[in-house]
Amino acid sequence: MKIVLWFLIFLGTFCFMEFMAWFTHKYIMHGFLWSLHKDHHRKDHDSWFERNDTFFIFYAVVSMSFIMIADNSWFWQGFPIGFGILGYGITYFMVHDIFIHQRFKLFRNANNWYARGVRRAHKIHHKHLGKEDSECFGMLFVPFKYFKK
Repeated sequence: MKIVLWFLIFLGTFCFMEFMAWFTHKYIMHGFLWSLHKDHHRKDHDSWFERNDTFFIFYAVVSMSFIMIADNSWFWQGFPIGFGILGYGITYFMVHDIFIHQRFKLFRNANNWYARGVRRAHKIHHKHLGKEDSECFGMLFVPFKYFKK
């Protein structure tokens, strides 16, 4: 029974992170921490790293904290929560940074309906270079209107 609970908590956390990605992007990255995110929309440096990468570090610390708390206390639920955040972070990195932005030259030839929809939605988001008027959404649950044939 504990394995089933572990899996459900992991899955619930993973799905909740899609909401957190949307919320963080819309209200924090395009809000009061725009100074860290703007170089993702308008590259103003020559470095491979972006100030925007700071957000990965924040979620990594949250994930590691849950895992460490679970390892050092009775709070076993910290393991599936921490690994759910980690799993979403890896998925987000693969979809957003590797697949869409090609920070590593992998998955360049993916051309199925889902790949085209995710790319189209992200391109529309990046159409706006400023803080305002930028449509924000998650990476995995992209609105269906972007999945055209």
